[in-house]
Amino acid sequence: MRTSARARRRGRGFTLLEVVVAFVLLGFVLAIGFQIFSEGMSRAGALEERSSALEVARSHLADAGAEEPLKPGVAAGESSDPRFHWTTTVTPFEEGNDPMHPIPSAYALFRVEVKVDWHGGDGKDHSLALATLGLGSRS
Repeated sequence: MRTSARARRRGRGFTLLEVVVAFVLLGFVLAIGFQIFSEGMSRAGALEERSSALEVARSHLADAGAEEPLKPGVAAGESSDPRFHWTTTVTPFEEGNDPMHPIPSAYALFRVEVKVDWHGGDGKDHSLALATLGLGSRS
């Protein structure tokens, strides 16, 4: 009789050790889950910043030469979002030509580069640069 009473008592619930082990395992799983979630959120924020910087760079790259003809020089400013600062640099592009003997033409190629700088949410400085070639009049 005694053995059957003990067996019934053991079968009714969990021991204290089993409960403690279950809580420790649950704590590990939750800690790892929260770490993965927070890392994903920070990466999503960094991706959103980079996407916004790319839009600023694309916009200024498309505007180069649209309102005024391309000419060598540097322009800089701040976007509508004050986190992003842009710099547009236009330089003559003379690849493969002898600078002393340019090809006679009314047009010239210019290299247009837009660089966007910002201070990210991670506390670090970031930059993104885009470049293209544009056709302008030779002066």
